[in-house]
Amino acid sequence: MRIIVRAIAALVLPLCAFFAAAASGQTAAARDGVNIPLRYETLDNGLRVVLAEDHTVPTATVAVYYGVGYRNEPRGRTGFAHLFEHIFFAGSQNLPEPVFYYYIADLGGIANGSTRLDFTNYFGVVPANALNAFLWAEADRMAAPTIDEAVFQRERDVVRNEIFVNVQNRAYGDWTWVDLPMAANENWHNAHNFYGDLSDLDAATVEEAWAFFEQYYTPRNAVLVIAGSFDTDATLATVEQYFGDIPAGPDLPEIDVSEPPQTVEKRARLTDPLATQPGLAIAYHMPERGTPEYFAMILIDQILTRGGDARLQQHLVDDLGYGSGVGGGINLLGNAFNYDGPMLWTASLIHDGEIAPDTVLTEFDRVIDELRETRVSDAVLASARNKFLAEFYLQFDYGTRFGVADLLASFALFDDDPGRINRIEDGFEQVTPQMIQRVARDWLRRDNRTILELVPGDGRPPAAPLAPPVKAEDLP
Repeated sequence: MRIIVRAIAALVLPLCAFFAAAASGQTAAARDGVNIPLRYETLDNGLRVVLAEDHTVPTATVAVYYGVGYRNEPRGRTGFAHLFEHIFFAGSQNLPEPVFYYYIADLGGIANGSTRLDFTNYFGVVPANALNAFLWAEADRMAAPTIDEAVFQRERDVVRNEIFVNVQNRAYGDWTWVDLPMAANENWHNAHNFYGDLSDLDAATVEEAWAFFEQYYTPRNAVLVIAGSFDTDATLATVEQYFGDIPAGPDLPEIDVSEPPQTVEKRARLTDPLATQPGLAIAYHMPERGTPEYFAMILIDQILTRGGDARLQQHLVDDLGYGSGVGGGINLLGNAFNYDGPMLWTASLIHDGEIAPDTVLTEFDRVIDELRETRVSDAVLASARNKFLAEFYLQFDYGTRFGVADLLASFALFDDDPGRINRIEDGFEQVTPQMIQRVARDWLRRDNRTILELVPGDGRPPAAPLAPPVKAEDLP
């Protein structure tokens, strides 16, 4: 991830006013639900454009999402999607490095980028009167980025150092969002090292970077979101002027990312030489995104892991004192909406070394079994829905509008329907206590889960190893 930041006084007062309104509960989303006026167009070259005009704050947010991420990077080149994200910040034909950095800063803006499972995104916010200049820079980068041997070698070293700092030299670095999916999934696209094996990164070439750009960084594989203070018709004309002549690019390769149904519980063990306490992480395969069961699973996540009244937190931490907090959720690399493919629901706990992992698992199962066997009350369901909506609305209360841009881009990229942002609450209104129980029974099965035991690597044996996997015929 790269970041370019310059503080600008012109933004401070409007943003402070915005956050003050959010704190007092006066945001439009919190008052009336989500109702964002949108314009959605597709250029002749396939670029999808989402415009959300909003004059609340005199800034404009621009986000370009390319439909390539960890999940569809090339075999034998793990971490390549993330490496290319870094390379793409090296400037372009008309803004060669380091001019690109100074250009964004001189606009009074901030910019960043990230790589996720199913997309790589580049986003920034500028004063409203600098929007056209920012769009020109993004178009120049999409048309003619700087990709040469010097940039490639430097950015590969940056990524290597990032792996050393964030993964190899940090306790518990990536055990829940890399190691656990690798154990839980069968399809290589879902089960490889997303951060990248160093041997793969070392073997990569600048020619492969160019091929990656020409295949994936094309208008037909991209969504441009503009949210903020601008005139919709005029801005759409500017987009057509700057982006309209960029070639559409080749057809996208067909990649099968589907997962076979899991029928037997999996168990795996990971040694972390820097960890001081053991950990236990459990992952269940999720219902398909967008289905009624998926919405129910999001509320199940609220019941089990979110907030002070979360059942796993209350039982494992507050009542039994096994650890300091239960982590987890849906799509640990993003949120419950910005992915497209198989997904896991995850819960994890770093626990006291004197407690056997099977003891932790037994108490974890006690909470899960209660949800499967006893229907939740209307009050519990209403609380889960309210907790979700509070989190959801916070994405709209962020002064940069990055949360809004992310949802708009994801719904356009994966569903060809950014208007889903205004209907997302409807899916949760259909969830009932009966559905919660049915989905828990259908999906929170022991033969649908993977258990990852993290063992501290200090030479001490764990209190007791996990028992062998349960046979399918013995599962409830």
